Amino acid sequence: MLLAIDVGNTQTVIGLFEADELVRSYRIKTDSRSTADEFRLTFRGLLRDDPDVTGVALCSTVPAVLREMRAMLERYYEHVPHVIVEPGAKTGVPVLMDNPKEVGADRIANSLAAFTLYGGPSIVVDFGTSTNFDVISAKGEFIGGALAPGVEISLDALAQRAAQLRKVEFVAPRTVIAKNTVEALQSGSLYGFAGQIDGIVTRMIAELGTPVTAVIATGGLAPFVIPEAATITAHRPDLTLQGLRLVYAKNA
Repeated sequence: MLLAIDVGNTQTVIGLFEADELVRSYRIKTDSRSTADEFRLTFRGLLRDDPDVTGVALCSTVPAVLREMRAMLERYYEHVPHVIVEPGAKTGVPVLMDNPKEVGADRIANSLAAFTLYGGPSIVVDFGTSTNFDVISAKGEFIGGALAPGVEISLDALAQRAAQLRKVEFVAPRTVIAKNTVEALQSGSLYGFAGQIDGIVTRMIAELGTPVTAVIATGGLAPFVIPEAATITAHRPDLTLQGLRLVYAKNA
């Protein structure tokens, strides 16, 4: 089985593939203070009922975690082939940016998966710590995108900076015109982020000058925003894991 590990700033997503099929996935918090040995204990607990891992694909946006993950692979998976999405790895995704090294490994994995599954041009909207908009050309190139503050950190910042406001559950209120503070926060957050998605995606499509094959949503909070965002056409919660599987196949 292939073990795919996507380390984000807030959460780490772990997937197990049997051939092309994702058979199991887990989501745990990302702790930049964890050591290689602690990661090993976590993985051993999660994977104790699964067959032996025959390959590992990893991407990380957290340098401290990447260092410890690399140490874990070298120490505990020394006989298992592994691929890390970083400069030098074959991805098949040309990065048409001023500084390609600035682009996060997760965005490269998402772009490869989006182009493979949906073709191009296409747009990925990844609801993570930041909300990432990634634009893939008709040739499968990463041509750029946009970054916006994520849903959770925006709500956290509002609760911390406003004395009489607090963090609320991110769900749809009864009405857009809210009658209490909790639902007013929910209305502004949910429909505000949905409007942000539609506004940015619409501008991107206009700038491309051609229709896109798909606008794919991924990330932990995507299911809450998708029903309110008119421009989203597909939901793939496993998009980054699929990208890691494809990168592994190109390098193994």
